[in-house]
Amino acid sequence: MKQMTLSTSGFDKYTKTTRRAVFLSEMQRVVPWAELCALIEPVYPKPGNGRPPVGLERMLRIYFLQHWFNLSDPAVEEALYDSVAMRAFVGIDLGREPAPDETTVCKFRHLLEHHGLGRQMFKQVGRHLQAQGLKVSSGTIVDATIISAPSSTKNQSGERDPEMHQTKKGNQWYFGMKAHVGVDSKLKLIHSVVATPANVHDSQALPHLLHGNETRVWGDSAYVGQTEVIRRVAPKASDFTQAKASRYRQLTDTERSKNRNKSRVRAKGEHPFLVIKRIFGFAKVCYRGIAKNANRLFVACALANLFMVRRTLLLRQQRCA
Repeated sequence: MKQMTLSTSGFDKYTKTTRRAVFLSEMQRVVPWAELCALIEPVYPKPGNGRPPVGLERMLRIYFLQHWFNLSDPAVEEALYDSVAMRAFVGIDLGREPAPDETTVCKFRHLLEHHGLGRQMFKQVGRHLQAQGLKVSSGTIVDATIISAPSSTKNQSGERDPEMHQTKKGNQWYFGMKAHVGVDSKLKLIHSVVATPANVHDSQALPHLLHGNETRVWGDSAYVGQTEVIRRVAPKASDFTQAKASRYRQLTDTERSKNRNKSRVRAKGEHPFLVIKRIFGFAKVCYRGIAKNANRLFVACALANLFMVRRTLLLRQQRCA
């Protein structure tokens, strides 16, 4: 064990374990670091004649800090100098070494985006959770949410992001992209993700949100009329999407009662959006283009799954210890 320097030797008289420190301690124990690093290692720079690269797991931990606390590349560098809990999580001792600069963080992010590793990390986390006994059930909730993008043209190119589009929801217009997810109706875990421009209708992504073994599929009124699509992808599935009234036909009392029962199940599908958009802060896009933001979306969904079941995983670790 390395000898502690003055920056980490703990001379403070008064200390308190903060919620941030508790959160990072929990995530430290539930993230499958070895499996995720094994995905990235084949494309990660190897030591050569120049400056040796920063450790892979250290860069991955910094990358996850960006997701959990919604930090840009410069912001995460400053946060590492400012937060003792974050430095401890990453494993940085300022008495011996500086924190990786924003350029190094940016290059690592671009590496993941270029090789499409966000999708692979999402799948790997899913396999890890299944190995822990958290298997996908036979019910899927499909839903979508809008992630806003800047609509201003006051930028270097003088135009809005050409890959983002606008859509109308209610009486309000939104500009950005749309995140479509398939959520397990029992565990509330995301098992399928699709990223599209905001003007793509929710039902267009439906075939990509089902795993095929469903017996029931829940969705809001945007998925009305997709029974044949559901049965083509999942032959045993029953369509439990919300019934929709029209101008010339109101819903019957029986249909309203069924809709209320369906809504109780569909409410579980909103929990992942709460984690991604409110807790992790991914309510607005961070980059230009669908591909970069889709890569972030895949990683955010993987981390949201770990976050939602972290207490179950920690309890199982305690029982096995």
